[in-house]
Amino acid sequence: MKKHLISVVFFLFCFVIDSIAQNLSINSDRLHESLVKLSTFGKNAAGGSDRQAYTKHDIEARVYVQAMMEDAGLQVSVDFEGNIIGRKAGKNPNLKPIAFGSHIDEVPNGGDYDGPVGSMSSIEVAKTFLENGVQTDHPLEVIIFTNEEGGVVGSRAIVGSLSNEALQVVSSSGLTQYEGIKALGGDPNRIVELRRNSGDLAAFLELHIEQGGNLYSEKLDIGVVEGIVAIEWWEFSFLGKANHAGTTPMNMRKDPMLPAAKFVLAVNEIVDSFEGCHVGTVGKFQAFPGAGNVIPGEVKVTLEIRDLSSEKIWEIYSKIEKRAKSLASESEIGLDIKHIEVASKPALADPLIREIIKSQAEKLGFSTKSLPSGAGHDAQEMARIAPMGMIFIPSKDGISHAPAEFSTKEDIANGANVLMNTILELDKKLKQAVEN
Repeated sequence: MKKHLISVVFFLFCFVIDSIAQNLSINSDRLHESLVKLSTFGKNAAGGSDRQAYTKHDIEARVYVQAMMEDAGLQVSVDFEGNIIGRKAGKNPNLKPIAFGSHIDEVPNGGDYDGPVGSMSSIEVAKTFLENGVQTDHPLEVIIFTNEEGGVVGSRAIVGSLSNEALQVVSSSGLTQYEGIKALGGDPNRIVELRRNSGDLAAFLELHIEQGGNLYSEKLDIGVVEGIVAIEWWEFSFLGKANHAGTTPMNMRKDPMLPAAKFVLAVNEIVDSFEGCHVGTVGKFQAFPGAGNVIPGEVKVTLEIRDLSSEKIWEIYSKIEKRAKSLASESEIGLDIKHIEVASKPALADPLIREIIKSQAEKLGFSTKSLPSGAGHDAQEMARIAPMGMIFIPSKDGISHAPAEFSTKEDIANGANVLMNTILELDKKLKQAVEN
């Protein structure tokens, strides 16, 4: 009889805890206040944020964030790279942690919502769990990454892709990455020790503003990210013959400006001929020597293509390359093409996590849209070692990296609640997968 009573009590206890977890809601006022407070660190006269990584504004903001994390019941530490990590024990210490978070550093004269929405929402989720006595089976980790805007430096260190050469790159603060990490209390000489391998985390989640206008223009609540696009760059050099603009007849010119100008139009035409969410951009156009009275001898044009599929990027590129060679040949000038290496490979979101994000958003009554991320994020690096998922919320007019960047209090709360419910459901699903 006594054993039966104990079983009944235990069942009721689990039922109550599960009911509480299913009806949780973050404190939207508190989350909004934390974002407002964070925005004061580095606010400039133009209304933007100058909280670049490694600056005094960043260092002061990190003190505030660490205090918030400790208040949320997290065990807080700073790793050798400077990432702030808050840990919460799970019921089963043998399970791998579910990690979630973002960054708080900004571009010069940036906005207040970019990484901070995901960072402060993650802390708010931990605080909500603490207040309601919720303990997941998996351990939890809230990660505030260092210098995302300067090249996803913190997440690259965690996955072991931050090279010694990268540590010597000068950041927007004026310090090298090596110097900046030391300024944060890290130890760049020991970064290799913090590397995590595939399987060390059960999953990684990141909440972020969309940094595009899809959700805002379509009046949708939640973006379920399909993946983070790959980025490829090229430099096309059209090589002609510099000469005097006033004394060289039109029929005797070797002017590389003409095929270069046609090339820009061709890029748009070819990119538009493919179906999908890919984008192609000519972002830089330089004439040499660059004088108004000189026919240029060389015109350099950059090309960037982004898509979730590397194969598609190269398929688009091959058509653009063929057109460029044709244009150069028709103008009887030379052409040199250089592929510029960039550390941005595609990172697809985990199908199970995508499904959970969508279902949890719909359970909360939110409209959703599946879409790719055209911008890079820490989640892109974390996908190297763990199943990854991202949640987007609307950004007014699609503006980002500017003082006018803005997301409403309601949209931010919606995203935080979807993040929290996704963590809870993912905790159950992953536990069941291990048990089976």
